[in-house]
Amino acid sequence: MNTHPKLFGTDGVRGVANREPITSETALKLGRALAYVFRHQSGRHRRILIGKDTRLSGYMLETALASGICSMGVDVWLSGPLPTPGIAFLTRSMRADAGVVISASHNPFQDNGIKFFSRDGFKLEDDTERRIEELVFDDGELLMHRAEAHDIGKAARIGSDDAVGRYLVFLKVCVPRAVTFDGLRVVIDCANGAAYRVGPEVLEELGADVIAIANDPDGTNINRDCGATHIENLRRHVLEDRAHIGIALDGDADRALFVDEKGELFDGDDVMAALGLKLSAEGRLQANTVVASVMSNFGLELALKGGGVRLVRTDVGDPAVAREMRQHSYSLGGEQSGHVIFMDHSTTGDGLITALLVISDMVERGQPLSELRVMRRVPQVLENVRVSRRVPLGELPEVQRMIAGAEADLAGKGRLLVRYSGTEMLARVMVEGEDEARIAALAREIGAAIVRSIG
Repeated sequence: MNTHPKLFGTDGVRGVANREPITSETALKLGRALAYVFRHQSGRHRRILIGKDTRLSGYMLETALASGICSMGVDVWLSGPLPTPGIAFLTRSMRADAGVVISASHNPFQDNGIKFFSRDGFKLEDDTERRIEELVFDDGELLMHRAEAHDIGKAARIGSDDAVGRYLVFLKVCVPRAVTFDGLRVVIDCANGAAYRVGPEVLEELGADVIAIANDPDGTNINRDCGATHIENLRRHVLEDRAHIGIALDGDADRALFVDEKGELFDGDDVMAALGLKLSAEGRLQANTVVASVMSNFGLELALKGGGVRLVRTDVGDPAVAREMRQHSYSLGGEQSGHVIFMDHSTTGDGLITALLVISDMVERGQPLSELRVMRRVPQVLENVRVSRRVPLGELPEVQRMIAGAEADLAGKGRLLVRYSGTEMLARVMVEGEDEARIAALAREIGAAIVRSIG
């Protein structure tokens, strides 16, 4: 029975930079373990691609990971800053044996993370993550199989223009050939993150008049008052500049939120509702099904049902959504937060692909974004509670009593979800229902019970 700590969360390994587990020491061990697992599968010489966002700590982790990988006789390609989905794409197109992304997505710059892709561009399976985890904490097997001096791997940096150019071509293929963005004014908030260059470039190459904001990263300003977690500045620019649409990416650009021409938010649920019904009407929605996490609004389910489309729900996190999609060959899925996976185009959530497909839909319909809104949102309240530790909720009697009472109150009229964040020391309480004041009160009461128990 394993007694070591758990490294992998909902989406890779995350934490505060230069504190365990996001240290150079652990990164080196992760690099060794990853290289060993993939080298061990066939024994032939292998290559692993490493990309990152714009965080200061990315330099430290990139070097440590590369060192660990090379020590096992595996070569490394370094792409520099590029969106997470760009690394997934390059891993496939360059025939790398695995891909690594150094990013903490929407978190502040002090945090960082390490996540892996297999050679087919998908996140690693749970069994593979567990094997890597075991090797990190018990590295005797790794030390026995370190490469001899003449077999040590090499590290090479891919030219920035080459990596960005390949990804730009991939992105533009997603847009129907007959569609042009000429005449559209688009504001894009790059979150001072990984898409600071490629985001504005792809829109400009497709003909849009682009206003780029938060596109000057300095290593510490990623996600700071910008991006998908802070859309106020984007909304102001859209209204002041009379833009047709605003795009808000997060730090690694695997998700996107939008602001319509009236300044109203258009989130992942809105995207799945609008494009899910469109794809269904065109006969291009596999099994006439959309996949979403338990966090998606009940209004999405109602909108899709009205168009004869089924909604399947999964656990939180785009890896869970992607797993369900792969298992049943579904073509569209995602999360309210803006992670949307178009499996016909990409293996993972890609904020820029989502943006290009949303804008293409506007152009093809000849309608503004506000008129693509097809779902009526059921009021939803989300309460985030900072916790000192993750105790199973079933072991907290007061919290369980509050949850049971709320579920009885909501029976047939709403939904309740209480869970721990996979990336932060938070408990998240989500309540949906028609009576907004009542659901807000229920969320506060459950949150207060969690604070009293483990806050």
